[in-house]
Amino acid sequence: MDDSTAPPRLTRLTFHGPLSEDRAARMIRRLTAQAAPATVLDIGCGWGEFMLRLLEAAPGATGVGIDLNEEDLARGRANAESRGLGRRVRFVQESAVGTTHGPADLVLCLSAGHALSAAQPPEHITAALRALRTLVTPGGRVVLGEGFWQRPPTTGELAAMWPDASASEFHDLAGLVDLAVTAGFRPVWIETASDDEWDQFESAYQSDVEEWLATHADHPLAKETRDRVDQHRSRWLRGYRGVMGLAYLTLVPVR
Repeated sequence: MDDSTAPPRLTRLTFHGPLSEDRAARMIRRLTAQAAPATVLDIGCGWGEFMLRLLEAAPGATGVGIDLNEEDLARGRANAESRGLGRRVRFVQESAVGTTHGPADLVLCLSAGHALSAAQPPEHITAALRALRTLVTPGGRVVLGEGFWQRPPTTGELAAMWPDASASEFHDLAGLVDLAVTAGFRPVWIETASDDEWDQFESAYQSDVEEWLATHADHPLAKETRDRVDQHRSRWLRGYRGVMGLAYLTLVPVR
């Protein structure tokens, strides 16, 4: 056994969220069908897979991805270079709060609304929408991926989720869309991640580490890693599975 081998991180995830290949392809076709965006801004981009695919579908477009995780950004840069996109996209390590990157024709904010303000849930959603309204060009598009309650969580489910989880933390889907309208958008497309997309995401999120644990039971990092993934799996299966949803809203700013 090589004790210097650290557990792998997210190697089996294509997108950092419950997003299937089919849904991503449909979204990109819609976003480029009439007039492909010339500029793309990805907030909390991670390794920016959705942005890279969109740039491949819009050959004249350029993109900027913002995130704080340098490991993810490096993965995005390497992927961009390997796909011939290195000159058309930048991955920038910085906070999205008050960003000067923008406005852009297409702004992506996929499960990253919290990156746009220091507000606490659920106020962070309103703050994020206000920020996104300033970051999109007139006639442009915002794609917002944001959590919502599919149904009210029980006391037991909340206790099994993350620390201090609260029923007030999210809105239902209708309430989330209402917030977007109040912020000055019209929702041109409303869709939600399916149960299968969630299961695929959660399994891929853990899969490579689970296999590592099966063959590194005596590794110095094994206990810490095992505790972490066991806790995450319990929060998913006992807490938010089938309770928390993820909406993908395609929004147009009102002129």
